Amino acid sequence: MKKAAALGLVLGLLLFAALTFYEGAGDVANAFARIGLFGALLITAIRFLQTFGAGFAWRFMIPKPRPAPWIFCQLRWVRESINNLLPVAAVGGDVFGARLLKKRRVGGGLAGASVIVDLLAQTATQAIFTVIGVMLLFHAGVEADLTTAAGVGAVIMVPAIAGFWLAPRLLSMPWLDRLAEKIETQTGWPSVGGLPALRDGLDAILRNRAGLARALAIHMTIWFVGALEIYVALNFLGDPRSFATAVTIESLGHAVKAAGFLIPGAWGVQEGGFIALCAAFGVGSADAIALSLIKRIPDLLCGAPGLMLWRRLEGESLAAMFSRGKLSKEEASHV
Repeated sequence: MKKAAALGLVLGLLLFAALTFYEGAGDVANAFARIGLFGALLITAIRFLQTFGAGFAWRFMIPKPRPAPWIFCQLRWVRESINNLLPVAAVGGDVFGARLLKKRRVGGGLAGASVIVDLLAQTATQAIFTVIGVMLLFHAGVEADLTTAAGVGAVIMVPAIAGFWLAPRLLSMPWLDRLAEKIETQTGWPSVGGLPALRDGLDAILRNRAGLARALAIHMTIWFVGALEIYVALNFLGDPRSFATAVTIESLGHAVKAAGFLIPGAWGVQEGGFIALCAAFGVGSADAIALSLIKRIPDLLCGAPGLMLWRRLEGESLAAMFSRGKLSKEEASHV
């Protein structure tokens, strides 16, 4: 699996390079330079706002008593840093998020369930955000082919919404106990006390309807805040557009990125999607690639210190964590 991810990353980078040189590397560089350092820092600040907002959403899901807000903000920062900068790692950021949350005196079952529901909430609200983007495309009178493709991307994510209702029933199936043990052994998913504890954690979260509603509202808001990255970047590019246009590009850009999940970071896929989306609004290809690239800058500027924070919270060097590749079953049982 790790080799497949590495191969996907190489292919994605080759696709990115091909698109850049085809559209003109010099033009892309000039467009990127127009955004400048201040623009990049402003967009990074917007990304931090989204990350910490997601931390609050995660916290609201967990019934009281629960750790302080800053703990969830830290752990969400770590989760995203690992996912963005270590796309070929054997253990994902969400696994470490649950692991670290358990260290903060949250039960293993509740910690694991909270990450699962948080991901479901994030994906479900993204599906709604994508549908809004499709509706805005229709309103803008964009060609049917692009609208249809975007609609397909939205439909792909719809099953995540059903996960809120299916998860409790699926977790009642006995064969999942054996599957959970296998996953724990192979991936290092922190010990959660087995499926019964995970089911109890999920039930506790679903009973916390007020907290779940707040979390969904925050996640929905975060998607719109993310559109500010596009809005700001287009203004720095000297091609200002309406916030509705920024929402359309942001929402469908995320849908394209999700469709390219087989390629770590969706390299090449995201850039190709931005070229198509921006062309629909009269934005040039070089500017579209620069727009895609500037959205990757916060991945680095937020992610690098996030990895350092991970190192501090784990109490272990990053090199040691990388060399292990995954947690052993014995380590997982003591998380």
